[in-house]
Amino acid sequence: MKITRQKHAKKNMGFYKHNFQFREPFQVLVDGTFCHAALRNKIQIREQLPGYLGGATQLCTTRCILKELESLGKALYGAKLIAQSFQVRSCSHHKDPVSGSACLLSMVEEGNPHHFFVATQDQDLANKVKKKAGIPLLFIIQNTMVLDKPSPKSLAFVQTLQTSQLVPEHQKQSIIQLKEKEGLAKQEGEKRRKRKRAGGPNPLSCLKKKKKTQESQKLTEKKKRRRKRIRVKTEAVLSMQKNEKE
Repeated sequence: MKITRQKHAKKNMGFYKHNFQFREPFQVLVDGTFCHAALRNKIQIREQLPGYLGGATQLCTTRCILKELESLGKALYGAKLIAQSFQVRSCSHHKDPVSGSACLLSMVEEGNPHHFFVATQDQDLANKVKKKAGIPLLFIIQNTMVLDKPSPKSLAFVQTLQTSQLVPEHQKQSIIQLKEKEGLAKQEGEKRRKRKRAGGPNPLSCLKKKKKTQESQKLTEKKKRRRKRIRVKTEAVLSMQKNEKE
């Protein structure tokens, strides 16, 4: 079961690495519900997650999540201690803290530019995350951490890219600049301008043909001379025979 789970994780990680450029160290945004589930199931997030994802990780949280855990009192004291050991990522709610789920959603808006994973047990938050492309989702089930398969939104986004072969504008500019730097753009332009002209007859082939015609003319002349000689001889013999008869 563990081997199968690891294979699924490897396959899903490959999808996000290849299509959404996720790289180590993987940044994982963790909320209070995930910390609470890990504590209850005796899961060591910091020790176990890098092995499961196949690379170094940075566990992160936000001030809003810490405030939310603090407001919930003793029931989630252990989860708060776990969350406090993570790096705190700055959010846009310094003056007016929001709920943990709302804060996490704001962190992965606009195409998830920082390549965050989201680790949560909040089903409502998970459903909202699945509606955005390129956000890996982690949750705990049966005492194990699980990386969810790519959402339909992520699959559709990748399929659109592959079928239409879309290239972002900044990448197009980078490609043009690299070509100009290497002098490839100029070479391509020259290749396009050069057209293959219709070539004339090969001079060598013409010479050969000329040679052949000269040789054939010589042979014809020789044959004519030979025929003339034979005709002259024949006429001479006939005249001699005629004289003898007379």
